[in-house]
Amino acid sequence: MFMKTIPYLLPLIIILIGCTPKPYPKNPDYSIKKPTVKFKPSKKNLDKMVKQLQGSPYVWAEEGPNRFDCSGFTYYLYGSMGIEIPRVARHQAKIGKRVSPKNLQYGDLIFFATSKKNPRKITHVGMYLGNGWFTHASTIKHKVIYTNLFQSNYYKRKLRVCRRYLPETRSANVPSASTWEKAKTQPHTPQPKTLTVSTIPNQPKSVPNTKKAIVIKAPIEQIEQTNKSGNFYLQVGSFIGKPKPALLHKIKQYGFHYKMIDFPKDGKTISKLLIGPYKTNSQAKSVLKKIRKTIHKHAFIAEIR
Repeated sequence: MFMKTIPYLLPLIIILIGCTPKPYPKNPDYSIKKPTVKFKPSKKNLDKMVKQLQGSPYVWAEEGPNRFDCSGFTYYLYGSMGIEIPRVARHQAKIGKRVSPKNLQYGDLIFFATSKKNPRKITHVGMYLGNGWFTHASTIKHKVIYTNLFQSNYYKRKLRVCRRYLPETRSANVPSASTWEKAKTQPHTPQPKTLTVSTIPNQPKSVPNTKKAIVIKAPIEQIEQTNKSGNFYLQVGSFIGKPKPALLHKIKQYGFHYKMIDFPKDGKTISKLLIGPYKTNSQAKSVLKKIRKTIHKHAFIAEIR
């Protein structure tokens, strides 16, 4: 029966492979396509686009609307709201309001120097979402993903400068945690979510407000993972202080392993409760249904790198 099925599956597999764009095409399209203005500048509208574009393929020299390189992605997000920023990451890093890492807010762009030859040259950019999460067109995953700055030693070392482009408003209008938990992504896409926006704790001192991007000498405080067997977790919740012992006992009772991530905020300790880790997003998905049924109905998958 299995052998009879193979001839019918092969054409479908070939079609699916053929539809996946190459991240580095032989003849890149270097013409810049200015995005159509569809929204007014706001964090709410940024939130709509971020959720819609998760999983979009990474393609060098593309700036949307369906495929992006890293700076093309941020160029598209802001251009769709009528805010014109440069097309290239190193140029984007020279304009806008400079902010220190400890004062990052939703929508700020964070810039990285990933070149081994030149540790000061800006080569990558992402958009900050809150609680360490940022979204970017990944040159490793070859698609738009979420990554956690707190949990990535690589990105913490490579962070160089942060910029703000959104106009200041009295009302923050930041998406709520429940909004992010319900974010819709493409079927094949890992679905890490962000929480409400907060400042990054224990950061280096503010960087002088100059136009030239400079190296941040002190790294963001390192939060080591206690288990290296995977990057996918199921987040059960965030708590002021520690979660109730009964909840931790329930997790153990059902045979799950958990870890806590603590960080200070406004003089209080905020604790994130994570079940896992799991090696793949599929493994995490297979457990999520049971976690929601037995532990917490609002649990969601968080990819930490």
